[in-house]
Amino acid sequence: MILLRRLLGDVLRRQRQRQGRTLREVSSSARVSLGYLSEVERGQKEASSELLSSICDALEVRMSEVMREVSDELALAELAESAASDTVPAPMRSRLNPIERMTSVTSVTGVPDERVTIKAPTEAVDVVAA
Repeated sequence: MILLRRLLGDVLRRQRQRQGRTLREVSSSARVSLGYLSEVERGQKEASSELLSSICDALEVRMSEVMREVSDELALAELAESAASDTVPAPMRSRLNPIERMTSVTSVTGVPDERVTIKAPTEAVDVVAA
């Protein structure tokens, strides 16, 4: 089962670590206890929208950027989960254009295998506010 709070915590932790900041610095700036922020980062506590906004402000990152990263990780986790169960639901197949399904690949056991290839976007666009 994919838990959104774990994905969100992972993204928040990576944002903090990219900045080289400690839990103590961010918790102080966000006005949240160090222990609670730690639990949010570990996916043990659900962050309310108010708390998430405060943490994003402390990290000086837009909430939309955090949520976009969470969304990307959720999509990958869903694909991995469905690949593990060897089925990709039809609604997901129709929405995810970058996926190419290859058949007739034979595994070591001689049983045909189905693989999913995910192509990364070919172009990244950075928007900078003046």
